[in-house]
Amino acid sequence: MKSPDWAQELKPLIDKYKHKKHPLDYGNLYQLMVMVVLSAQDSDAHINKVAPALFDKFPDLKSLAKAETADLDPYIGKVRNFGTKSGWLIDIARTLKDDKNIPTTMAELTALKGIGRKSANVIMREAEADPEGIMADLHVLRVVPRLGISHAKTGDKMEKDLMEVLPRDMWSDVGMAISFLGRETCRPKNPKHSDCLLRDVCAYCKAHC
Repeated sequence: MKSPDWAQELKPLIDKYKHKKHPLDYGNLYQLMVMVVLSAQDSDAHINKVAPALFDKFPDLKSLAKAETADLDPYIGKVRNFGTKSGWLIDIARTLKDDKNIPTTMAELTALKGIGRKSANVIMREAEADPEGIMADLHVLRVVPRLGISHAKTGDKMEKDLMEVLPRDMWSDVGMAISFLGRETCRPKNPKHSDCLLRDVCAYCKAHC
């Protein structure tokens, strides 16, 4: 049986979500970068709640660079792994020194503490930088195997598989589009098959619908 032309089949999904902002409620690139680091193994909704007070106290990299890790505790003390993340954020601030120095390339972003490929892809997408990869978060890791595109177990391997079957001009948006599908429709339990744009080509739906 011939596999679907995923570049063609995913276009309606990209069209639906292409201009949708990331669920992290950031105001600028500095805020996005900080919130992406904080959101690892935590929820976007939780980070959205704690971030405003943090940014009132530390509105930019210059102010954050002057802080010690203990100074961040009152603001992110309930964030998962906050101790490690405090160290990462202060290291980033002291490395970059100023908001204008925040990079938007994969190599420069992943050289910073606490930023891997997934986080870098998010930052680059929101900054409208040229894509160098495809964002593969927990939602993508759930949805892509259901579709039947890849059965990779890690984000890096799934990203590689997606990059092999999709053209570069789709890379920036496709990861977030699939993530939004996972958040809204292709839920872990009781996915909303009737609402899914990809139900006709989804291997999971063919087996369970």
